[in-house]
Parts: sequence; structure tokens; C-alpha cells
Amino acid sequence: MTNPTGHQSGEKRVDLLVVGSGIAGLVTALTAAAKGADVMVVSKGTLSSSASYHAQGGIAAACGEDDSPALHAADTINAGRGLCRPSAVETLVEEAPARIDDLRAWGVRFGPEPGLEGGHSRSRVFHSRGAETGREIELALAAEVRADDRIRVVESERVGGLWRAGGRCGGIISEHGPIASPATLLATGGAGALWSRTTNPRGALGEGIAMAYRAGAAVADLEFMQFHPTALSATGMLLSEALRGAGALLLDTRGERFTDELAPRDVVARAIAARGSALLDLRPIDRGRFPALIDRIREAGYDPDTEPVPVAPAAHYTLGGIVTDLDGRSTLPGLYAAGECACTGVHGANRLASNSLLECVVFGRRAALAAIADAPLEFEPQPAEALSPEVDRVDRKLREQMWQGAGLVRDAAGLESLRSASALVSRLVAECALHRRESRGVHFRSDFPIEEPELAAHTVLRQGQEPLLERWS
Repeated sequence: MTNPTGHQSGEKRVDLLVVGSGIAGLVTALTAAAKGADVMVVSKGTLSSSASYHAQGGIAAACGEDDSPALHAADTINAGRGLCRPSAVETLVEEAPARIDDLRAWGVRFGPEPGLEGGHSRSRVFHSRGAETGREIELALAAEVRADDRIRVVESERVGGLWRAGGRCGGIISEHGPIASPATLLATGGAGALWSRTTNPRGALGEGIAMAYRAGAAVADLEFMQFHPTALSATGMLLSEALRGAGALLLDTRGERFTDELAPRDVVARAIAARGSALLDLRPIDRGRFPALIDRIREAGYDPDTEPVPVAPAAHYTLGGIVTDLDGRSTLPGLYAAGECACTGVHGANRLASNSLLECVVFGRRAALAAIADAPLEFEPQPAEALSPEVDRVDRKLREQMWQGAGLVRDAAGLESLRSASALVSRLVAECALHRRESRGVHFRSDFPIEEPELAAHTVLRQGQEPLLERWS
């Protein structure tokens, strides 16, 4: 006989259900298991197919004698264009050094000295094997997860929606049936692959954000898609911020520098877009520091030893997502979120380089602790409430429509065309972007090119309600 969770009768119930196997999900699982919880990690791919695995940049933490969390916070807030949530920033930067220690304890090896990246006033970005930081962290955490008897990993399992019952989340509805848990955490990544030019894996479609919204959770700030300035023009392959931090130069077609390579990403991206094209000159740097990345550039047909390579901006990081507090709690009881699919407000309107992997570790850990602490003593899931079936269709046409209508520079006409898009998250992006009638950080509207002080608030969407601007402390 099988009970409603899909487990055999008498089997111990899963204490925490994690959807997604990037760094945020794996940190959550390891933290909860260390507290004695039984955890299940459900991934639509493998442990090495997440966006985290492909992250080239490093992880920021103020560990140097000339640095401090206060300086890290100031740089984060400066990049965020007046929209960073102060309490989230304080939490992020204060906990960062301890989380670096955690990663080392889990087997991650960082280089001897932190590096400098765009928007940082100090060298505080830790790298592993040059531009392979995400991969190295993901592999180390995956090995720990697989060795932990309290964690069960289910790979290649698609999740169709959340199990909502009695006004709370009681688990998920997967392709092989329902799975129940008193605490469900979404760590499903962002939505960058909805754009035709992207650095993201093709599966980064915002599915967790859509699931949460359909189940009744609030989402916010989806107008803020960060476009990375330097993706290889021909393929969209990311060319890490670390290259510019090491001294690579951005040149125009005449071979002249035209911007500060270490300015915040939105500034650099628009400077490139204004010229139509740009070249990244890697000859001034020690290319031996980035062997895997340099090899991939050569495989793409370029010789970085002798000539600059063509680059252009591409959709990179979703700054908004599922609204959470600083402990990962969404507005739907029983549902938590961490990593790129979550929105704590920590990034504001423009993410500071290398705060993303840090976000995964800091808030993933906090969400795990909260989920275990919040779990009801008695949990018996009720039959799932019926949710309106909706199938998102993402194809080349939609991706191009997103690039044209909600790209680096957008306006009302392009955004209005997305209100009938075939994917829910595309429509939510348009809704947020239309409501924000200004330009701020990565959101630049040609019809409202000025930043408006009274709009320094978060765009929040809830089912059946008009968008609201909320100020978060």
C-alpha cells in the first residue's frame, strides 16, 4: 500500500524536499541533513547540469585586512541603484567569511589570493581553478550530498507544480506522482534562457517562479534581468568578469577603449550596446590563469593570444523572483526559496559581481535552518487543491520576442507585445517592466530614461491583484 506521499507505508517521511540541484539546493540539503533531517533533492537534470555548474565568476567575501563587511555592503548597495534591501545586504556580507570557511570544509579549493571584479572597491572575489568556480563548488557539494545517507537524490525528474492544500504547500506534483513534505524549497534557478541571447543553460526558464506564482506565492522585481556585458558574440558563451578584473580591455572597432571595464555591469553592457559591437582584448592578462576558458575560446575559432575577440551583452541573471524573507520563507506557508529563483531584495536593481554564488550559500543555509525549525510536529497532507492547468511554450519565436521586447533597452510598445506571450514568466516580466515607468539599474526604458526617486521600491505581483510597489527594510 502506498500513502499520499508516494512512499511505502511505514517509511520515514521526508523532512525537507528540495527542488533543484544547483549550489543553493545542495547547500540547503547539506545544512538540513547536518541537523538530522531526512532530505530529498529532486532535479530535472543531473547534479552537473545547473546554472551554478557553469558559473565562471567567483564568490565575494570581505576577508582581507584592508576590507570589511561594511565596504562590501557599500559596494553592493552602490551597484543596486537605491533598491537593495538593507537587512538582506547586511546578512549577506556579515555571513560571507563564515560561508567561505564552510565551502572549504566541504572540499572547495580556492586560489591563494582573492581577485578584483567590476563594482568592487577591494580584491575580495575568491576563485577556484581560474574561471571554474561554479563548477568546482558544485562538484564538491555534489560529492558531499551523494555521500550523505540522509539525502536522497532523484535526477531527471520533472516537477509539474506544487502540492497546495489547506492554504499551505505540502510538497510537489512530479511526473511520477505527488511527493509530500512539511517543507518544500525551490532552488530552481533563473529565467535567462527565455531570451534569445543568453549565457544560461537552455533549461533556465523560470519554472520555479511560475510554479510558486501559480500556487499563490508573491513574486517581485522580474523587470530586472541582468545582461552580462561580455558574452562571445557568435555563441553567447560567457567570458567571465574575472578576465576584466585581471586586466582584459574592452575596445571598439577602432581598437580604442571606450568604458571603464570594472564599472557595474549595467553601465558596461549599455556602453557596448550603444556601439553595436565590441572587442575584448585578452593579450594584457596572464591567460594561463584561465586555462579551461581560454581553451573554449580557441575551440570557438578565436586566437586570444594574437587578437581581441568579439563580445556582446547577453541575458545572464534574474534579479527578481519568489518573494522571501531573510530565511527563505515565501508568502505561501510551507514553501521556501533560495538562490536565483528567490527575491530577498539583496541585489536591488543591479547585482554586484560574484554576489550570486554567495547568495546561494548564505540564504540556502538560512532557508534550511528555518525550514527545519518551522516544520509542524504533526504533518498529514490533505488532498491537493486543483490548479488551473497551463502549459508554457518556449520556442525560438518567444526567445526572440523577449530579446526585442524586454532586452537591454525596452519601451512600452515592446513590453505590451509580451502580455500575450506563451510563457507565464514572460508575461510577468512584461507586467513588472510596464509598471516601472523609469530607468533604474538593468531596467532601461527609452520612453522613461530617468531614474525616479519615488519609484525606489520593489514591484510585487500577487495573483488577482494589480502590481504594487513595496519598500523593504
